[in-house]
Amino acid sequence: MSTLKIQIKSILFFAIIAFFSTSSLTAQFYYPPKTGGNWDTLSETRFGYCKPQIDSLYAFLDQTNTKSFMLLIDGKIVLEKYFDKFTKDSSWYWASAGKTMTAALMGIAKQENKVDFSDKTSKYLGTGWTSLSAQQEDSITVLHQLTMTTGLNDRGANADCTDPSCLDYKAAAGTRWAYHNAPYTLLDGVLSNATGVSINNYFLSKIGLKTGMGGLYVKLDYNNVFFSTTRNMSRFGLLLLSKGMWDGASVIDSNYVKTMSTSSQTLNPSYGYLTWLNGKSSFMVPGVQFSFQGSLNPSAPNDVFMALGKNAQLINVAPSKKMVWVRMGDSPEEKNELVSPLYNEEIWKRINALKCAQNSLTEVQKTQISSFPNPVIKGAKLSILGIPMEGKMISMSSVDGRKVLSLQIQNNSIEIPEHLASGMYLLGNAQTGFVKVVVE
Repeated sequence: MSTLKIQIKSILFFAIIAFFSTSSLTAQFYYPPKTGGNWDTLSETRFGYCKPQIDSLYAFLDQTNTKSFMLLIDGKIVLEKYFDKFTKDSSWYWASAGKTMTAALMGIAKQENKVDFSDKTSKYLGTGWTSLSAQQEDSITVLHQLTMTTGLNDRGANADCTDPSCLDYKAAAGTRWAYHNAPYTLLDGVLSNATGVSINNYFLSKIGLKTGMGGLYVKLDYNNVFFSTTRNMSRFGLLLLSKGMWDGASVIDSNYVKTMSTSSQTLNPSYGYLTWLNGKSSFMVPGVQFSFQGSLNPSAPNDVFMALGKNAQLINVAPSKKMVWVRMGDSPEEKNELVSPLYNEEIWKRINALKCAQNSLTEVQKTQISSFPNPVIKGAKLSILGIPMEGKMISMSSVDGRKVLSLQIQNNSIEIPEHLASGMYLLGNAQTGFVKVVVE
C-alpha cells in the first residue's frame, strides 16, 4: 500500500474519531421553549419506574411539607407534582440554593472580564467594608467569598449582618471554611459595582432572556433571596447539566461550570463555588467546625452537584444520569440548615427505589439510616429516617465503638439526654448501619 493511501486512511480514521468524540461532548438535551407552558415529557415507564414506588415518593414528599417536586431526564419532564394548592405558576424562595445562581452570574462577569476572582474584595466594595485592620481586609478576595473561606467571624450575634461592625476577624483568609451568609450576600455589591447594573438586571440579560427563565432577587432584611417557580428552578438545573449551554448557545462558559462544580479548596472538598458536591472523601456542614468522612449523599451518584437551601430548597444535577430534580417547600422537620443535605439523601433513596425491579424501599435502606437535625442540642428530639423502627431500641456509641447508651424510638425520634457529654457519637447498630451525630 502506498504511503499516500496510508496517510489518507489515517486522516479519515482520526477524523471519524474526532467526529464521534465531539458529538458525545456536545450531545443535545431537550430545551423547553422560552415562552409558553409547553414542556416535553417522558413516560416514567420508559425508565422502569412503577406507580406504587412513585406514589410512595409522593407520599413521603407530601408528609414532609413539600410544595413541589420535579424530575427531568435529558431535559424532559418525567415526574412533576404539586402539593398544598401550590401550582406550576406559584413562586417560592430558593434560600441558600440561590447562592449557586449568584456563583453562575459571577462566572459570566468573569468571562466578560468585568471581575477578577483574585482581586481584593475592597476593590469593588471600597475600604472599610469590614471592621478588620487594613492588612486583614486586604487579604480577603472575591474567591474567598465564593468558597466560604473569608475568615470572617460566622459566630457573631447575626451571621446575616453585612454591616462593617458585624464583620470581624476569626481567622486568616483562606485558612478556615465556614458557611457564612454575610460575605456571600456582599457578592451582590461586588457584581453590581463590577458590571454597572443591578444583580436582577444582570440575571435577566445574561440568563433570563437567553433561557426563558424567570426569577427575581428580593431583599429580605440583610439577605438578597432569589424567588422563582419550580419550572424555572428546573431550567437553571438544566442549564448547569448542559454545561452552560442552552439550545446551541453558550450562556455560561463550560469550563467555568466545571470549575464551579469542582472542589474549590481542601478544607471542605465537598464545596465548590457556592455549590455542594457529592462523592468526595469528606464534607463539612454549616455551623460545625468538624469534617465528616465520606460522601455528602451516599445514595446519590458521585458526580452529583447541588444547590441546597434552608428548609430543603433543593436542586440536584446528576450528569451520569442526565438528570435534574428540584424540591421546593417548607422545612421537612425543624428549622435547621442541616435539614437540606440530610433530607436530600432521603429523596435520593426513594428515587433509587422507583424502578419496578428494585427491592422494597425498606430493603434498599436497610443499612442507610440517617437522622436530623445534626448537630442536635441536649434535651432535643432527633428524628430517625430509614427503616421503620418504632418502639425499638437504638444505641449511641463513642466514635471508637464503645456503647454509651440505648434509647427507645418513639414517633420516629429519640430524645437526647441532658446529661450526655457534648461530642460526636455513632447512632445505630449492625442491622441498620451507623450515622454520625454531633451533640452540642
